[in-house]
Amino acid sequence: MPAVTTFAYESRTIEGKRAKGNIEAVDRAAAQDSLFNQGMIVMSLDEAGSGLHRELHIPGLGSSVGPKDLSLFARQFSTMTSSGLPLMRALSILEQQAGKEKLAVAIRKVRTDVQGGSSLSGAMGAQADVFPTLMVNLVQAGETGGFLDQALRRIADTYESEAKLRSSVKAALTYPVVVLIFSLLMVVGVLVFIVPIFEKMFASLNGTLPLPTRILVSISHAMIWLGPVLLALAILAVLGFRRAVQKPEVRLAVDRFKLRVPVFGPLMTKVAISRFARNFGTLLAVGVPVLQALDAVAGATGNAAVGAVMKDIGRSVRHGGSMADPLHRTELFPPMVAQMMEVGEETGQVGLMLDKLADFYDHEVETSTAALTAALEPIMIVVLGGVVGSMLICLYLPMFTIYQNIES
Repeated sequence: MPAVTTFAYESRTIEGKRAKGNIEAVDRAAAQDSLFNQGMIVMSLDEAGSGLHRELHIPGLGSSVGPKDLSLFARQFSTMTSSGLPLMRALSILEQQAGKEKLAVAIRKVRTDVQGGSSLSGAMGAQADVFPTLMVNLVQAGETGGFLDQALRRIADTYESEAKLRSSVKAALTYPVVVLIFSLLMVVGVLVFIVPIFEKMFASLNGTLPLPTRILVSISHAMIWLGPVLLALAILAVLGFRRAVQKPEVRLAVDRFKLRVPVFGPLMTKVAISRFARNFGTLLAVGVPVLQALDAVAGATGNAAVGAVMKDIGRSVRHGGSMADPLHRTELFPPMVAQMMEVGEETGQVGLMLDKLADFYDHEVETSTAALTAALEPIMIVVLGGVVGSMLICLYLPMFTIYQNIES
C-alpha cells in the first residue's frame, strides 16, 4: 500500500471564500484532485510541517473550541448538507478542514459513532466538551424535522452573534486590564530598582528622610519577601476561588454579585439577556419543545443567576403558568423583557419577540462597551498618573530638605 503524505493547502471555494487546512493523499496530484472534487480552487499546496506551513504549538494556548470555530463548522456543514453531500463524506471533509485539533478529534469521534449506527445528535452529545447542549438540541430538532441544513444555518448565525458579543466585551475589558498590569509592573520596577539607588544617594548626603520617603524605602526593603508572598497568596486565592465556585450555591452567589457590580454589572446583565433571548429564540424557531429549550438555555447563559430564572420559567410552564410571570418577579431582568415576552405569548410569536430582544441587547452591549471604553481611558490615565506622581514626590522630597540644609 503506498505511503500517505499530509499536505497543507490554501484554497478558495466557488463562492470565493478562502479556506486552509490539511489533507492526506498519496502525492501532490492526488491531493489536488481531491480538493478539486470538493469544489475548491487550490492556491498553494505543500507538505505539512515544511517551510511556512510548519505549525508552532504553545501548550494550553488557543486549543479550546470557541464560538467562531463552532460557527464556521456549522456554516460549512450546512452548505454541504444542502448541496446533497452524504453525511459521512461531509464529516470527513469537516475533520480535515477543522482549524483546532480538539475540534478535529471530536468530529472524528462523531463520524465513527455515526458510522456505527448512532444518530448525529447523539454522537455530538457524546462530545459535550466540544459541542454544547444548545447545539446538540438544534441538530436533534433538525434531524427529527428533516431540516438539518436550516438548523445548522441557525447554529452558525447564533454562534456568529455570540462571537461578536464576546469580542465587544473583550474590547471593553482589554484596555483597563493592560493598564493595570503595566502600572503594577512599573510600581514593582521602581520599588526594586530605582528606590535603592535614591536611598544610597540620600545616605551619602547624610540627610533626614521625610516620612513618605521612609515609607517608600521600607516597602522597597520588604519587596524581597513581600513580592513572593503576595504572588503565592494571589495564586492560592485564584485556586481556592475556582474550587469554591464549583459548588452551585457559591456559583449562584458569585454570579448574582457580578450583575450588581457598579459599571460592569449592567453590561454583564445585557450580555446575559442577549444570550438568553438569542439561544431561546433559536431553539423555539427550529421546533424544540419549550421545556427542553429552557433546560438547554439555562446552561448556556454563562450566569447561574440567569439560569435560575430559566428554571423558574420552566416550573411556571409545567404548572400551566406563563413564561412572563417569573420575569415580572425577578429583579435581574428589566421590565421590557417581561413585557415583550408577555406580548409574544399573547400573539403566539414568542420566537419573533426573542429575536427582537436579542438584536436590541446586542446593540445595547456594543453601545455600552464603546461608552465604557471611552470613560475608562481618562480614568486609567489619571490613576496611572497619580501612582507615578506620588512615587516621584516621595523620591524628590528629600532633595528639597537636603538643599535647605546646605543653604542654612
